[in-house]
Amino acid sequence: MVVRRDSAVGEQDPGGGRKTAKAAKKAPGRAVADGGKTVVKQTAAKKAPAAKKVASKAVASKPPKTESRTALVRRARRINRELADVYPYAHPELDFDNPFQLVVATVLSAQTTDLRVNQTTPALFAKYPTPEDLAAANPEEVEEILRPCGFFRAKTKSVMGLSKALVENYGGEVPGRLEELVKLPGVGRKTAFVVLGNAFGRPGITVDTHFQRLVRRWQWTEQTDPDKIEAEIAALFPKSDWTDLSHHVIWHGRRICHARKPACGACPIAPLCPAYGEGETDPEKAKKLLKYEKGGFPGQRLRPPQAYLDAGGKPAPPLGAG
Repeated sequence: MVVRRDSAVGEQDPGGGRKTAKAAKKAPGRAVADGGKTVVKQTAAKKAPAAKKVASKAVASKPPKTESRTALVRRARRINRELADVYPYAHPELDFDNPFQLVVATVLSAQTTDLRVNQTTPALFAKYPTPEDLAAANPEEVEEILRPCGFFRAKTKSVMGLSKALVENYGGEVPGRLEELVKLPGVGRKTAFVVLGNAFGRPGITVDTHFQRLVRRWQWTEQTDPDKIEAEIAALFPKSDWTDLSHHVIWHGRRICHARKPACGACPIAPLCPAYGEGETDPEKAKKLLKYEKGGFPGQRLRPPQAYLDAGGKPAPPLGAG
């Protein structure tokens, strides 16, 4: 049998269509005679490996389902190191000048954004700069200032209550111990660790909604209770890493690994993530999902650290601007 090839015209397939010689050469399968012409027939067995090969390039590697404890610790710590490189300027995203301002701002941040808190607290602290001032304030006037934060009546009661507790029990000073902080009205473990880690330099893990979501996506824990999550994650890292780890995870959750549409195609830790593919994997489309400095938009702080500005971050606008 003589096999004829015509690179310009291509080869005839059984269905009457034409296939280029180049494509025919690449196509896996076997050649059979059909009226003196060569037809390339692909078998199912030959197609499967090719499809699998393409898929392996598109999807990031995932940790095995039977990941050992040692492997989990190594992967978790590597993710933290990678995020430290991505967010070397990570910091608490609440504006504050002292522990009192930080504890009040953190209480106000419940069920609202840090941005809205930062836009609201300048007026609050200008009028009531100390616990003594806020404890003696007119509740209605405080409510009016806090109205943009939402739940302003309950939050007024909390910040005025904690201010009175500070004056009566701690001489107007914010205590630097977890056991004492959680006794203040409106202050739980999450708020306490924010204050301890960022106002007193004492390590703590801040388990907010972003932190909970990401550590479960990364299969660091299966717990849903914040206290149990805190305990399990704390066991994966040295104590000295806890505060910065909290910043790294929360920043990543706000900027890239969103709840509804994670920007998987723009994620620097995709090869380490078991949940890769839950979000947009196309790099160009994923870029459009990035927020804050990663997306070229303003951040949440009106007065961010210089390191953040040096990295291209922009200050947030004040309340009512734009």
